Amino acid sequence: MSDPDRLKQVDALLDGLDDVLPPPRVRAQLRLAAGLTQQDVADAVGVKRLAVVRWELGKSTPRRPQRDVYRHLLKRLAERFPDAAEAHEGMATPASDSGGSG
Repeated sequence: MSDPDRLKQVDALLDGLDDVLPPPRVRAQLRLAAGLTQQDVADAVGVKRLAVVRWELGKSTPRRPQRDVYRHLLKRLAERFPDAAEAHEGMATPASDSGGSG
């Protein structure tokens, strides 16, 4: 394989990482750092609050097109709150912080 082909292969590999969501604990930390409720995120992404709860607990992952919107939200939050984007060992993930159902 030539060097240009290897470079293209590396680019494709790195581009694929853009589709990776942060760990569930970090998803919750980013939301909390922004002062958002699970319902706020659910409304923005277009899902029920229970879906956000499950994503933050690692019980499920979003499907497209919600996955793309959720990933974009998390990316923007990580840019604004870089400290919250780091996974802190031993920190509990909040199961729910909003009184709403859904």
